[in-house]
Amino acid sequence: MILVIGGLSSGKRDYVKSEYGYSADDISFDIFSDKPVLYDLQELIFTDADSERFFPELLKKKVVICSDISCGIVPVDRAEREKREAVGRLCIRLASAAERVVRIQCGIPQIIKG
Repeated sequence: MILVIGGLSSGKRDYVKSEYGYSADDISFDIFSDKPVLYDLQELIFTDADSERFFPELLKKKVVICSDISCGIVPVDRAEREKREAVGRLCIRLASAAERVVRIQCGIPQIIKG
C-alpha cells in the first residue's frame, strides 16, 4: 500500500494518476469500493472517528490519499480536535504499514518512506 499525503489542492490525485497510472475511474471516496485508490481519507474519519475499524480495509487498497490536516488552525470545538487526532493516529499506523509514503507539496512529490 502507498500512502500519499499533502495539503488541500496540493496535487495528490494528479500525482497518483500520473505516477502510478490510475485513472479517475480507479479512485473512490468509498472505503468499501473495489477500486484500488481511496481518496480523502480524512473525510471518512471526520464522518466516523472509529478509525481502528477501517484499518484492515485500508491495507487492502493500493493507494490511500489523505489531506494533511496537521498544520493549520486548531479547532476550538473538542469534537473537531478529536477527529483531527484520529486522522493523525491512523496516518501514523498507515505510514508504518505502507511500503511507500509520499508527501506532495505544490505538486512536487517527496518520498519520505520507500
